Amino acid sequence: MVKAQITSPVIRGNFGVDADLRSNYYNGLLQAGNDDWYHFPGTAGIGQFVIDTTGAAGIVARYSTDVAFRRTTFARTMRYPAYSVVNNRTLLDAILVRDFHGDDSTVFASGSNKNGDNPIDWSTPVSQGIPDKNDILDMFVHVRRAGPNGTDSLWLFGGLSLDNTTGNRYFDFEMYQTDFYYDRANLEFGGYGPDAGHTSWEFDASGNITRAGDIILSAEYQSSSLSFIEARIWIHKSKLSISPAAFSWSGNFDGASAGAMYGYASIQPKTAGTYYTGLQCANNTWGGPFGIVLQNDVVATNYDAKQFVELSVNLTKLGLDPLTRLGGDPCGMPFRKVLVKTRASASFTAELKDFVAPFAFFDPPRAAIVSETPYLCAQGSVAQIHVTNPLITSSYTWTTPNGNIVSGANGTTIVVDTPGTYIVTQHLLASCGAYATDTVQILPFAPCEVLNVSLFDFQGVSTDFAIALNWKVTDNQLVSYFIIERSWDGTHFESLGEIRKTPSSKPIGSYNYKNDIRNAQAPSAYYRVRLVSTSGTVKVSNTIRFTLGKLSNQIVLFPNPAKDIVQVQVSATFNGKMKTEIFDPAGRLISVNLSDVSTGMNVISLQSLIGTPPGIYMAVIRLGSETFRQKIVVVK
Repeated sequence: MVKAQITSPVIRGNFGVDADLRSNYYNGLLQAGNDDWYHFPGTAGIGQFVIDTTGAAGIVARYSTDVAFRRTTFARTMRYPAYSVVNNRTLLDAILVRDFHGDDSTVFASGSNKNGDNPIDWSTPVSQGIPDKNDILDMFVHVRRAGPNGTDSLWLFGGLSLDNTTGNRYFDFEMYQTDFYYDRANLEFGGYGPDAGHTSWEFDASGNITRAGDIILSAEYQSSSLSFIEARIWIHKSKLSISPAAFSWSGNFDGASAGAMYGYASIQPKTAGTYYTGLQCANNTWGGPFGIVLQNDVVATNYDAKQFVELSVNLTKLGLDPLTRLGGDPCGMPFRKVLVKTRASASFTAELKDFVAPFAFFDPPRAAIVSETPYLCAQGSVAQIHVTNPLITSSYTWTTPNGNIVSGANGTTIVVDTPGTYIVTQHLLASCGAYATDTVQILPFAPCEVLNVSLFDFQGVSTDFAIALNWKVTDNQLVSYFIIERSWDGTHFESLGEIRKTPSSKPIGSYNYKNDIRNAQAPSAYYRVRLVSTSGTVKVSNTIRFTLGKLSNQIVLFPNPAKDIVQVQVSATFNGKMKTEIFDPAGRLISVNLSDVSTGMNVISLQSLIGTPPGIYMAVIRLGSETFRQKIVVVK
């Protein structure tokens, strides 16, 4: 058994491990430098908070009048994009989960449920109360590197608040390789691994890790402090005969039964020195902007002494760092899902009590790409392809086996001039391996012919009743007429009518056309324009698609990330006013903008971010009775 090495306040990777949730505070005192879970109102300093607190005031306000709402769960993820470098530390991910309270269906049924079981055998009730000493209130996890480089130590931070503050508390942070989940409707777990419900670690003959498996960190807090943390990994019992290169076995192995071939084996670092810390909170420790909901439905502002516990583990020293032990990728992670649970006693095989359902971790948005121009002529036309969910910290590289990229091959957007297949590869950091790929195909029009006259800037606006199209042409004198075409499936087009050339002495001509869609039955409509020249040759525009249905209020902010000016694209169902408020990363209101909007599509320019420092800002937009909230990432 490995005893705790530090049970007094420390700072690891600039994150306070002091059983206090406030950034810029350390050991109860304002110090304006360290990061933590939350920002305490009215304080300043370079220390940052990691949990997204959007909507906290609204949640607390509803708690005051809605008792049933106090018993529900919610989750908040990290306020920064994954793998952001903040205060010279790499922040990989973070999450807060508030557990159900009162009669709870995320608890283990009374019986023999234990850590070494196959999750398929765990039993959970429809609803059951839980002893207050085992009842989880809130759970926190955060992982960061102690510096900006992949070679810096990788730290895992955990936080847990329990209802009862007396006696000893025992809990586990269990981390899975597979897409492990809890089906609350059917009261069962799913997505577990292939080796007795888990994923086992594999080693070669020299003890090098060839496959990562499931991990568990078991903690014990006795009356005054953290007294014990043990790290275990899931293995086949035969692996105990191998001497791992990354860590050492420390003597414990427990599976579902005494003769189990799969189970959790305890490990410890090969070298001496600190690798984990832990602490319990003092009385009247601030509980954060979401408040604290106790088992008896009381909403509290502060924790009682020992109600919140915090721990940290140096995954690099423990031998579980993906960069140094699991393939050398600084963006690799040894787990993807986390389950937090409490136990009845100090024994690793003690009966399990409460749990927070498995939640995803290290799961940044995977690149998805689209083009609003799905068809091109073989020559003379261009299409733009873009990533729909860009992550500011990711890099995107484009390739094509049979097309042609006319812009650069890096970034969130490319321009192409040839039908073909286009592929984007996403890297979470420039030094990381490929994280995700996506593919889009640009199809050819036939027949198409390139003319001296060019049709460009083809676009449209939709309302409940009509699609308004507009476009421009060069060398207007060479135009004979236009044919407007529509399709309900994007493939089979019909002619809607013709527009003759507008005589003009200017070389560039502008045209428009409106199509009534009040009786449309399809979910989408596709439009294109055929330009017929005076010589009888034809050129076809790109195709644009519109989603049909009743017009609703919609907001899109672009570009995002932004350097200064942000455009707000507003789809409005009425003529009226729109109010836009911008809040800085500390939650302070920095600007208010009132704008007039009309029914249909509007574009409004916001200049309030000019000169602001980089960071994540919040736009709160009020349109009629609706409120929209969207983050804006400011880069310089």
